Order: sequence, then C-alpha cells, then structure tokens
Amino acid sequence: MKLYIDADALPNLLKPIILRTIERLQMQTIVISNKKVTIGRSMLVTYLIVKQGADEADHKIVEMVQEGDLVITADIPLADRIISKQAHAIDHRGALYTKENIKQYLAMRNLMEEIRESGEITKGPKPFSQKDAHQFANQLHAFVTKYY
Repeated sequence: MKLYIDADALPNLLKPIILRTIERLQMQTIVISNKKVTIGRSMLVTYLIVKQGADEADHKIVEMVQEGDLVITADIPLADRIISKQAHAIDHRGALYTKENIKQYLAMRNLMEEIRESGEITKGPKPFSQKDAHQFANQLHAFVTKYY
C-alpha cells in the first residue's frame, strides 16, 4: 500500500500526524500538489509538483493510484474516482470514503454547489480545528491498523 496526499489544501495540523504514521509504518508516500507543500523530511516521502490547474493534482493521483492504496483528500469528486479504482480515501476531518457512502457525499456536495450557483449564500465549511485533527488521527490509525 502506498499513501498519496492531495496536498494543495492539506491543513498544517495534519502534517505531523501523517509524518509520524509514515515513519512508524515505513509507508511509501507521494505528496502531490500544484505548488511546493512540505509535510516534513523523510526518505519515505516523494514530492511531486504538477502544473497549475484546478484538477491537475487530482488527475495525477488518479493516474498513479493502485488498488488498495490510500489517498488523503478533502476533494469528494477525487475520492469518488479513487474509490472506483478500488483504493481508499480519508478526508481531512476523518471521514472514510467508501463505495457504500461516496455517492451520498457526492450528491450532497453537488447539491450545495447548485445552491451556491443559484445565488444563495451558504456558510461553507467550519474552520478546521484541533478536534478535526484528532478525528483524522483516529481514523488514520484505525485504517492503517486494519489494512497495513
């Protein structure tokens, strides 16, 4: 299993959590972004910067990911593409996307996008917190305990 990180919007609070997991498990990791993003130094981490563009990092992750790999992303359409390749995805707040729940997440995302496009003002996501980081850490630990 390889770990892929969609790093363009990765919260800083998650970086040390992820790096500790990588080192503890000796997990090969690829950090993919449109700009330089560092989660820390490790011989196990490869940084890949793709050209600018809204979905360039997503396309590269989908191209590279293999069945059974894990992707950390908050991008629900990307998670849907990952799940369709029989890989796994966890979002920044600790939600584990699965083939059983990804369509529901995608439908809700699309509905909210339609509401915003109609001119309705929505609150957007709440600010990322220490509690979110804790939930992510718990989910990541549970996942790697089960699958790695």
